[in-house]
Amino acid sequence: MQRKWFQYWFNSPYYHILYGNRNDQEAELLIDNLLAHLKPKAASKIIDIACGRGRHSIYLNKKGYDVTGIDLSEQNIKFAQQFEQKNLHFYVHDMRKLSYINYFDIALNLFTSFGYFETEKDHVNALKAFRKSLKDDGIFVIDYFNTQKIIKNLTHQEIKTIDGIEFHLSKFVSEGKIIKHINFEHRLKDYAFEERVQAFLLSDFENMLEKSGLQIIEKFGSYNLEEFDELKSDRLILVCKKA
Repeated sequence: MQRKWFQYWFNSPYYHILYGNRNDQEAELLIDNLLAHLKPKAASKIIDIACGRGRHSIYLNKKGYDVTGIDLSEQNIKFAQQFEQKNLHFYVHDMRKLSYINYFDIALNLFTSFGYFETEKDHVNALKAFRKSLKDDGIFVIDYFNTQKIIKNLTHQEIKTIDGIEFHLSKFVSEGKIIKHINFEHRLKDYAFEERVQAFLLSDFENMLEKSGLQIIEKFGSYNLEEFDELKSDRLILVCKKA
């Protein structure tokens, strides 16, 4: 089977060079606010789906929770595994094929780690797998960019120089996706990667979540958990339970 863009790009060392300065404070702010809001019990089991290098998982575990992080990228998980301990584990896993059943109190999918697949069916299958992994009274939280605002403020061309590498980024909207082309040269070799993320709106999530047996109970528009505004909010954060 042909490998998809996300299997190449998320496994590439250049992905972490380009995005290496991601803001841990921002990640911790979101987790602090979600925990204060959801008030999970001390013994809660939490899964961090598409956990990347594990920054949310590690912080959740420091707060005393039993955390499992899964990601499709072998390189990400290899990196995260150095932080493993008794109640913190990382596994290479495809989110569409989660094998957990009625196990977690909370499932998290943060920082727009969704929308990568070609078909709605794949996305619904992933959501069904998230639902199945939850206990009956479990909570699912998805944090996505606010597509309306992203499209409105799209910077079409950008150059970022990081670690001596000049990344040429171009962004555009096509076939219902927000596409980013990433081109650069390193050690006399040319590289080209792309990111293709579905331009899902709130209505798309409502439709897919309903199909997967999940029900939205709350909507937020920022990491401070402010009200969601389709035109102004930076994020679309949905808190869901089993329907």
